[in-house]
Amino acid sequence: MIGYVDHTGGVLPRHLDGFFVGWPSRPSPETHLRLLERSDEIVLAIDEASGQVVGFITAITDGVLSAYIPFLEVRPAVQGQGIGRELVRRMLKRLESFYMVDLVCDPDLQSFYASLGMRPAAAMIMRHHEHQAGRPGSEDDPRR
Repeated sequence: MIGYVDHTGGVLPRHLDGFFVGWPSRPSPETHLRLLERSDEIVLAIDEASGQVVGFITAITDGVLSAYIPFLEVRPAVQGQGIGRELVRRMLKRLESFYMVDLVCDPDLQSFYASLGMRPAAAMIMRHHEHQAGRPGSEDDPRR
């Protein structure tokens, strides 16, 4: 059975193995946990039998008008079971009081997000691949 929570209470780095598949330089489970803890909003899908996180979605906001969803991931072994759809549905519900909710995705994923009420738009991005595993020193960032 899959349960959904909006906090990291009880989640340890060992519960976060198996994400960022295909990334040449994956964030460690410790960095992944910091990512979740420092996001403004999260929803986790947890396998209640094992305690393992099997999916997650994050959002960052200005707390007033706008929110951005940078991450949605479901472990490959449990994809196709509606977990991603449920994570997005729950996050969009959490963010419904914001004027704008944005995310950037590849064209082949646009129909998935459109089926959940979002619509396509143009975007601009910049990637610093040398920091793909996490920003150096981010665990000691004094702004947090």
